[in-house]
Amino acid sequence: MSDDFTARVAENAAAVERVLDRLLPPAEDNWPDRLTEAMRYAVLGGGKRLRPFVLIEAARLFGSTGDGVVRAAAALECIHCYSLVHDDLPAMDDDDLRRGRPTVHRAFDEATAILVGDALQSLAFEIIADPETDPDPEIRIALAAGLAKAAGAGGMAGGQSLDLAGEGKTLREAEIVTLQAMKTGALFRYAAEAGAMIGRASAEDRESMAAFGAALGAAFQLADDLLDYSGNTASLGKTAGQDAARAKPTLVALLGEEKARALLAERIADAKAALGPYGDEGRMLIAAARFVGERG
Repeated sequence: MSDDFTARVAENAAAVERVLDRLLPPAEDNWPDRLTEAMRYAVLGGGKRLRPFVLIEAARLFGSTGDGVVRAAAALECIHCYSLVHDDLPAMDDDDLRRGRPTVHRAFDEATAILVGDALQSLAFEIIADPETDPDPEIRIALAAGLAKAAGAGGMAGGQSLDLAGEGKTLREAEIVTLQAMKTGALFRYAAEAGAMIGRASAEDRESMAAFGAALGAAFQLADDLLDYSGNTASLGKTAGQDAARAKPTLVALLGEEKARALLAERIADAKAALGPYGDEGRMLIAAARFVGERG
């Protein structure tokens, strides 16, 4: 990673961390201590915050910066973290390690982990709905509707359902691409489009950002699958080899490592092409795409 990209990643991650730290402590006397502790465990200290980074940099591309942008990014991270907590549960991916430490259901218990996910999902929309995130109620409504769609049955949750249903089966390439676009791509696409929305970008620019986010999400999933295939637990921050152990439908398993790496390069090229109209102003998002490609 270039020094300026590394510095910007650290800067954005720290800003998101500060907002999350401020929003996660009990705001009311009836917040249970154990639930609050588990929520903080699930969310804080979360690494590079790539999805929030995309949202913040997309907003910056269209001239919007400040606490409201970071709040929207924090809301997105709440949704992402809730999905990780639930995905790790024994009824789903049954994982013991996340971000290099025990998963929430291991550090606490399964019931608490379920409630953490529920509470983080609710908190995300509480953040989005607050005028501090954006003074324009129409923008807040659009942000909330977009996040709900990206996280729901037609997006992340639906993709996870297809992923679980596909275990042990041989899916066609198009089927795997669809489930991954839902499971992983939907939140990346939302991140890029939401940033453009906060920046009051035109419909054409929002389409370009959506295309960038979709390509980036596809690349991220390919890189993740390649890391799992290579057994790189340190880079993943979770137990490697789980895809093969559970016979998950991935493009790496279907096509082989060489073709999967070629597809990864294509998706990174697609992401960069979507940013073509923005020239040097899109360099941080291009750097993010390059970083994702190098992960695999």
